Amino acid sequence: MPYTSPMAPSCNQNQNHSQNGHQFPQEVVVVVVPFPVQGHLNQLLHFSGIISSYNIPVHYITTTTHTHQVNFRVHGFKSTNNIQFHKFSTPIFNSPTPNNKLNSSIKFPSHLQTCSQISTNLRNPVAKILRSLSHKTRRIVIIHDSLMGSVVQDYRAIPNAEAYTFHSVSAFTLFLYVWENIGRPFAIDRDIIKDLPSIEGCFTPEFSKFVRSEHEYSKFNSGKIYNTSRVVEGPFLDLLSKEQINKGKKQWALGPFNPITISGPTQQRHKSLTWLDKQVPRSVIFVSFGTTTSFSYEQIKEIAIGLEQSQQKFIWVLRDADKEDVFSKDFTKKIQLPKGFEERVKERGIVVRDWAPQLEILAHTSTGGFLSHCGWNSCMESISMGVPLAAWPMHSDQPRNTVLITKILKVGIVIKDWARRDELITSDGIEKVVSILMASQEGEEMRKRAQELSFGVKKAVGENGVTKNEFDSFIAHITRAI
Repeated sequence: MPYTSPMAPSCNQNQNHSQNGHQFPQEVVVVVVPFPVQGHLNQLLHFSGIISSYNIPVHYITTTTHTHQVNFRVHGFKSTNNIQFHKFSTPIFNSPTPNNKLNSSIKFPSHLQTCSQISTNLRNPVAKILRSLSHKTRRIVIIHDSLMGSVVQDYRAIPNAEAYTFHSVSAFTLFLYVWENIGRPFAIDRDIIKDLPSIEGCFTPEFSKFVRSEHEYSKFNSGKIYNTSRVVEGPFLDLLSKEQINKGKKQWALGPFNPITISGPTQQRHKSLTWLDKQVPRSVIFVSFGTTTSFSYEQIKEIAIGLEQSQQKFIWVLRDADKEDVFSKDFTKKIQLPKGFEERVKERGIVVRDWAPQLEILAHTSTGGFLSHCGWNSCMESISMGVPLAAWPMHSDQPRNTVLITKILKVGIVIKDWARRDELITSDGIEKVVSILMASQEGEEMRKRAQELSFGVKKAVGENGVTKNEFDSFIAHITRAI
């Protein structure tokens, strides 16, 4: 699918100007450094596409493997012609299989913790690129994932460089994380923290330590960028802007980064989209748990039976969690389903075992619900396409994203409460929630609210919309004369 930017540039923001008589080949260059995990890679690639639409050169830096991964999986747009990819070799680490977490009380994908080691190896190459670019441009703008602060730290020795921290999680989740960590310095609405799930079990101790160490580098940045919209999270962006939290730094809510409209295909469509073409509007539930989740056979069997019993139409993406190298030969292991399942449901459901174009599926008029792990990437895509969610959080920010989606925005229903994270969810429970979301008045009201929120998001990225104006403000800031 070709890329349709949520917001078109209002003018050429990168005209060449002289500074003290010196003429630069480029006025401003943006360097993007993502954390090498799919949800982070994808968000920052979409963001890079929008920045490049303002006629600003973008350099996207990661490993060769992860460059291949994010381009292979990109959906919603295919043109990355204005983005220069810098690809570096991936050091060899012992990366355990995703299935080692199946019986653990902490489902965080610790097999991907090697990404923090991979990131460390990027520091010197990144510094070399920054120094090279510093002689060719008036200003280098580094936009780095919040988990890559240590990698870009050498920019501080470059006079014409400045850095902005990109946060890949919701404003709601990030605010609560910071607010709690600095001792709850001011009161907030008690309803927000009522029945708030604990972060216990969300991360391994090792990864929590890594996150804290990386966040220390944010004190040196020039501002913060969020993949969210004021239409979705205005109150929590206001809380993040408070002096006790933000320390007076600039912040911009520039999401959604994913395209909000999907144009016609330029290549062969995925089989799931062809199947959706034959279904009636809002009749299909999309079932996908992201790239970091693996289930036991027992849980897969319960999901299968629950979907079958619900009598609802579905697309189920059934694949193992990502390994560090998604192209390794042992990655495509076939996951077993109950005997005869696919034959019995073939008239109303399909199982997809390869990479699925999630954004296009959510944008399709036949999709009416999303059974999801509630990763923020998936939440933003679902909200922007007006599709309500059945929330099944697994780890990381997902339990608190679930609160935002179901209790605050009211565009979803909980299928597995975080307090029951170690329990097997039975087919009866799955059938009940799927039926509520897809075939009840309660579900229809969620769908209506989701569509209203989607309309607000689309209006916000349009001409004179709040997000469009905020994006223009960000571009004006990084291309300022002084």
